[in-house]
Amino acid sequence: MSEHTGNTQPIQLKQDDTQPIKPIKKKSSRVRSILIGIFGFILLIGLGGYGGYSSALKVRADAKIQMTYQQLGEQYQYALVDMQFGRYDMAKQRLEFILQNDPTFPGALDMLTQVLVLSNQPTPTPTASVPPTPDFSGAESAFAKAQQLVAAQDWVNALSAIDQVRKLDPTYNVSLVDGMYYFSLRNYGVALIGQGNLEGGIYQLTLAERFGPLDNTAHALRDNARFYLDAASFWELDWRRAAEAFAQLSGSGLWDGTMTATERYYYAAMRYGDILFNNGNSCDAYQQYKNAQSIGALDNTASKNANQAYQECYPPTAAAPTEPPVATP
Repeated sequence: MSEHTGNTQPIQLKQDDTQPIKPIKKKSSRVRSILIGIFGFILLIGLGGYGGYSSALKVRADAKIQMTYQQLGEQYQYALVDMQFGRYDMAKQRLEFILQNDPTFPGALDMLTQVLVLSNQPTPTPTASVPPTPDFSGAESAFAKAQQLVAAQDWVNALSAIDQVRKLDPTYNVSLVDGMYYFSLRNYGVALIGQGNLEGGIYQLTLAERFGPLDNTAHALRDNARFYLDAASFWELDWRRAAEAFAQLSGSGLWDGTMTATERYYYAAMRYGDILFNNGNSCDAYQQYKNAQSIGALDNTASKNANQAYQECYPPTAAAPTEPPVATP
């Protein structure tokens, strides 16, 4: 009995040995990786969308700034003309509008100061005595002469007088002289284009643009004159391109001293129709003849070709049978 006493004692287990073995959590790290990937993807999409939105806002803001600056430039030139003709209240309103939108607009503040000084000058009270004849000399006399010529719309002599002012004294009323240059060059260019001198008109308008941005009317007129000259370069060389170009100018009233844009379209359409007809394109040729005929009567060649092209493009239909078909039993 005593021999087995030592073996009958209960075996004591350590507390650590009785705890269950916990499995390694591999799934949690995998889920976390997936969530991080999804979050990163969403973040990239958000950043891309924000970048595109920001770019669109910037483009829109730049376009608005450019439009505003062009409008302010036009108002500045109109203010120069108002000062030239003594319309100080109108010039003051234009300059205040410019400074409200852009306080740093070049020359606007200085011109507004001049306008305020000129508008506050007392008006001389007329007396019964004969006023003395003003004794103008140098630049002042040339400036007064230039004002008279501008008012008379004698643009050629007005520009010569303005040149004389600038030669005599380059610092004399710089803003007003620049405004007279712009006003005279702009109107002289428009007048030349109306007279059929397209190259001269384009040149004068380009000179006017050095003193300020052109208004919409002058800008469109210069673009059309350039397009007219470009279309005329295809004359008798490429009737297709000439007809297509002058079709866009037809009815504009532009001319080059010999033919109007409408007359050139009328003639080019007939000659292009002849080319199409000779190449066997009867339907296309007939369309060109119709375009020309909407302006005037066709010449002999075009009229003959137009009749034949119509017959070929729209042949008479075959006569329908008078007897009904017999039904087959």
